[in-house]
Amino acid sequence: MTEWPKGVAKPAIRALNAAGYTELKQLEQVDLTTLKDLHGMGPKALAAIEKELKESRNASE
Repeated sequence: MTEWPKGVAKPAIRALNAAGYTELKQLEQVDLTTLKDLHGMGPKALAAIEKELKESRNASE
C-alpha cells in the first residue's frame, strides 16, 4: 500500500484507488477538479494532496 499524505482519509484513498491512482506522483498531471468529483474525496484530502504536490514540485526545482 502506498503512503498518501497525512489528511487523506480512507474514503478518499479508496476513491483514488478505484480511479486507478495508487501513487501521489500519478496525480502530478491531474487537474484537482477531476479528483473533487470522486466519491469519497473531501476538501481536507484535496488540500493535503495539493500541498504535497506543491512541496514535491518545489523540492525538485
